[in-house]
Amino acid sequence: MDIAGLSTAMSTASVSNDVGVAVLKKSLDTLDTTGDNMVKMMEASVTPNLGQNIDYSI
Repeated sequence: MDIAGLSTAMSTASVSNDVGVAVLKKSLDTLDTTGDNMVKMMEASVTPNLGQNIDYSI
């Protein structure tokens, strides 16, 4: 293989690797955001005083 072909192959591999890393980073960012939103939803759904008191009349 000549030097130009090898250089092109290495450049293509490098670009492919960079794209893969960028996609993985975006995926991790999305998962992090989703996890944070899930925690916020769970915290909002918790009502600590619910069920502690019963109002009744006879």
